[in-house]
Amino acid sequence: MKALYRKYRPLKLSDVVGQDKTIHQLQGAISQNKISHAYLFIGPRGCGKTSVARIFAHEINQFDYQLEDSYVDIIEIDAATFTGVDNIRELREKAMIIPTTGKYKVYIIDEVHMLSTSAFNALLKILEEPPTHVVFIMATTNPEKIPATIASRTQIYRFSLAEPEVMQNFLRKISDQEGINISDAALRIISERGGGSFRDSLSILDQLSTISDKEQQIDETAVSEALGIPSQQGISDLLQAYQESDTAKVTETLSILLNAGFTADSITTELIQQIIKAPSPKTLPLIERLFSVTGNFLEAKLTVALISTATSLTTKTANSIATSQTSNPVMASNKVINSAPAVEPSPPSPSTTQKKSEGSSAFV
Repeated sequence: MKALYRKYRPLKLSDVVGQDKTIHQLQGAISQNKISHAYLFIGPRGCGKTSVARIFAHEINQFDYQLEDSYVDIIEIDAATFTGVDNIRELREKAMIIPTTGKYKVYIIDEVHMLSTSAFNALLKILEEPPTHVVFIMATTNPEKIPATIASRTQIYRFSLAEPEVMQNFLRKISDQEGINISDAALRIISERGGGSFRDSLSILDQLSTISDKEQQIDETAVSEALGIPSQQGISDLLQAYQESDTAKVTETLSILLNAGFTADSITTELIQQIIKAPSPKTLPLIERLFSVTGNFLEAKLTVALISTATSLTTKTANSIATSQTSNPVMASNKVINSAPAVEPSPPSPSTTQKKSEGSSAFV
């Protein structure tokens, strides 16, 4: 039985989801017969670069694309194991041979940034004067490592990860076709955990499909438990304790989550995602600290990040109140008046007393 990500891999450009602009441009190149000698596909892992490269290679040759089929004129190369200059020199020699079955001999070089400097120099020579029957399609997740001399001789297409809504709709379509009984809330979590990668999201759905049946729907809780994701309530309680600067409650809630078997890494990930969904002046300072929770001693780092940032919130709040009272003219004047020492009235002078007595007797 095929894995879902292989079973539902697109076989035509029109089947590709989430890369509308790029697909439209590639289809236009085919329909107008404007095929370049070199393409550079840029984007994160799992967004469809290699799949589109394979489809494009078949469509420009008018080959029927089936996953099991292979054509001698479409050559796939993994640059991670094809890094040497001798490999590229051999490629250059074979590229001179005209294609046997199609119009173009297509070289798909995956993770092209892994080539050595000498290999790039050798590749540059054939890109400068390419045979008319050769097309290079290079894919990379690290475009900054591609020499400018190489990139400038290619048509560059950028691929992006799928938006959550696009991914959720795609997963719903696959779930219905496969008879997987799963809720929309559960699919939303899968699309978030997949990070916009079709391959990763389908792998998660494939894993969860084993617990699905007609009577038992896969819900939000089932997905969280299967993937080791802390409950939203637990994360909300932790954030609330943090915002209230209740360090004792922070420690207690964090301990409950850790003792339940959730890793510090998964808790950190969920905290970041929840803060991003509803950012506030109190939670934004925490994100910086959470990004540093990597490497060893994750639990200790997470605890320190939460408690130290919560404590600093309390200090900032107190300082803010004190500053506002000092800078407010009314409050400041009241403070001066209220803090001024009481002055006892001085006794009247004898002359004043005498005049007052004289004045009083005139009305007797």
